[in-house]
Amino acid sequence: MTTKNALSVGFLLFPQLTQLDLTGPYEVFARAPDMTVHLIWKNREPVLSDSNLAIVPTTTFAECPPIDIICVPGGPGQVDLMEDQETLAFLKRVASTAKLVTSVCTGSLILGAAGLLKGYRATSHWSSIDQLSLLGAEPVHERVVWDRNRVTGAGVTSGIDFALTVVADLYGSDIAQGIQLALEYDPKPPFKTGSPAEAPEALVEAARSAMVAPLARRRAVTERAAKGVL
Repeated sequence: MTTKNALSVGFLLFPQLTQLDLTGPYEVFARAPDMTVHLIWKNREPVLSDSNLAIVPTTTFAECPPIDIICVPGGPGQVDLMEDQETLAFLKRVASTAKLVTSVCTGSLILGAAGLLKGYRATSHWSSIDQLSLLGAEPVHERVVWDRNRVTGAGVTSGIDFALTVVADLYGSDIAQGIQLALEYDPKPPFKTGSPAEAPEALVEAARSAMVAPLARRRAVTERAAKGVL
C-alpha cells in the first residue's frame, strides 16, 4: 500500500499511559515523509505518564482533524479508559474513517473495549494478551500483528517495530530502513529476559506476582467491557 500522499497519525494520550508505548512509534512516524503527528486528548492540559513524564496534547477530541492512522498506547491508565464512554466514542468515530486502526501494548484492550477488534487477530503485552479473547479478538503471540486494517504491537518496546512495519507498508522498505538507521535501532539487550519465552521461570513468576493486583483489576474491567462488545 505504498503511498506518496501526505498522511497523518494520531496518538491517543491519557493519564498514566506508558510513555514509551507512544514515544517509540512517535519518533518513527515523525521522521516519515510528509507525515503529520497529532497528540490527542480531551483537553490541552499536560498529561502525566505512569513515570510522571508530562506530554502536551496538540489537539482535542472535539478539534481533531481527520486522521489516517489512529494509535492507542497502553499503560496503567488503560484500565479506566475501557469504561470511559467519551474516549470509546471518539475511537469509534475516528476508526470509521481511518486507513489504519492501531495500538501498542495494552492499548489493544482499549480498542477491544470500543468493539474495534472483534473478529480480528491482535496482540498485546504478554501479561494481558489472553484478555483479548474476552473482547472477541484472536490473541496472537507475535511482535507485530497485522489483520486487514488493524495493526497491533506487543509490549512497550515493540512500538518501534510496529511503526517501522507500518512505514514500510506506506512508504516502502527503503524509507523504513533509512529511519531505522537514523535512529540506530540495532537492539542488543544485555540480557535474554525480554520475553517470558526466554526469561528464567523464577523471574517470570516474580513479575507475575508483582502484577497480581493490577492484572486482576484489568481483567475485571475487561470482563465488564466484554458485555457491551459481544
